[in-house]
Amino acid sequence: MAMAQKLQDYLKANTVAYDRIEHPRAVSASRAAQAARVPGARVAKTVVLHDSEGYLVAVVPSTHRVELDTLQDQLGRRLDLASETEIATLFDDCDIGAAPAIGAAYGVNVLCDESLATEPEIYFEAGDHIELVRVDQPAFETLMQGASWGRFSHRE
Repeated sequence: MAMAQKLQDYLKANTVAYDRIEHPRAVSASRAAQAARVPGARVAKTVVLHDSEGYLVAVVPSTHRVELDTLQDQLGRRLDLASETEIATLFDDCDIGAAPAIGAAYGVNVLCDESLATEPEIYFEAGDHIELVRVDQPAFETLMQGASWGRFSHRE
């Protein structure tokens, strides 16, 4: 599968420079980091959550785990993990388990962990299990316009 079309269109619409990094098949963000030989702290992992108000994408480094209680306290909402079926419906041009961190390309609100703000470049899933997208920090911030930022993860 090639880069997800909605992601590609969003990158083009926001006129950000990016590179596509191919790697051996990997079914998680942390394994994609290993396969692509890039630091896991620079690979943005997508965690899809939902509640009665709708869906949210929490973006954290692949080396981290979402602190759901902390996030719920910050938002004042009770959140649950979305099912694979829900994720497949939201990210309908992506392989299951390869949702890009750029939720805005799919009309989904994004919460981004502050730990990603210190990395000089960020990598994220291209919508399949064999490619990452690499952007520099200013481009990532452009792609995250409208996202809420906070500290809601810890290293695994």
